[in-house]
Amino acid sequence: MTDSTGSTWRYTWARQQNERRRRAYRTVERAWRRRDDELRRLRALAVGLQGTAAAGVGLPLALGPGEAVLRAVPGAQLVEVRHTTVLPAPDLVVEAEPGPLRHRLPDGVRATDAGIAVVTNRRLVLVGGRGRRDWAYGRMTGLLHDPAAPVTLIQVLDRRQTSGVLLPPGAAAEFRFVLTLAFADAIEQRPAVLAQLDELIALHAESAPFRPAIATPAQARISARVPGGRRTVAVAAALTLVVPAVLVESDPPVTPEVASAATAAPGPGVTRPPQPSPSPSVVRERRCGAPANPMGYDYCGGERVREPDHRICDWFDCVPQFWAGRGYLVLCRDGAVSLTGGQPKPCAGHDGVRRAVHR
Repeated sequence: MTDSTGSTWRYTWARQQNERRRRAYRTVERAWRRRDDELRRLRALAVGLQGTAAAGVGLPLALGPGEAVLRAVPGAQLVEVRHTTVLPAPDLVVEAEPGPLRHRLPDGVRATDAGIAVVTNRRLVLVGGRGRRDWAYGRMTGLLHDPAAPVTLIQVLDRRQTSGVLLPPGAAAEFRFVLTLAFADAIEQRPAVLAQLDELIALHAESAPFRPAIATPAQARISARVPGGRRTVAVAAALTLVVPAVLVESDPPVTPEVASAATAAPGPGVTRPPQPSPSPSVVRERRCGAPANPMGYDYCGGERVREPDHRICDWFDCVPQFWAGRGYLVLCRDGAVSLTGGQPKPCAGHDGVRRAVHR
């Protein structure tokens, strides 16, 4: 049987299936390439970002001896926290996939000035209409990037009130990365940032999408000719089983004779067969290859594990001197887990990092 074009329905099915698979693959592959290009761009920026004093020409800011401007972001605002709060200590974590940011102020935060945010190799400065606010890297005690708003809050030793900057959403991600690099340089830890980027690039390469298999006319099923496909066939099959069962189990009119016969006790020696109990449903745990464990650790993605449970080595194969690590939990290429993620030379002696462990 052929359709209006003269081709058989099996060939039509194969052509439609291949076109659908091709479109889905191209969508996923484009998103994967965008992220790959972004990670490689960040690594190139981390290697080449030096800054110069000439970059500060024209800015209303006097630079100190040896101070260089790394980035200047106009349209920033000075924000202050109304209540006393304690921020986490500054770290060198590079966000794997930052989410979208909305231009809004979190609760308890107010804007008090507007101007230009300047990142130098020694400090973050907001030059506003009411004056200047400095945050020196050597005096930072707390740093927090809001995950939903383009707000960065900072605490320093010589200032009791927590303050920070509100940035244009489009400039916030790169500003945060440059600030992380500047702080890493201040404590001589830029190699740790490069190691994180190398790990993110390697993990992203492992998630590259595969080209879909080509559908052939021989794979077509007769259900492809039914409107709605397999779903329609499955519903029809279910109805053919359910409707007779409903008719059989429906109660007919009960007469007194039938009622008395139905309530009669079974004769001697007659036993009723036991009714089989329904088998419990099998719940598949999401682990993505990780061993079953009561801590809920997996390789699927989520929050990185920086303080693993004390039982981890009972369920995972830990490297020697495991608890001497000072990073986050990673799976090495030889199958052992290590606490050296984000550190220089993670999984040293174990063929490098394969992927991160999450919970």
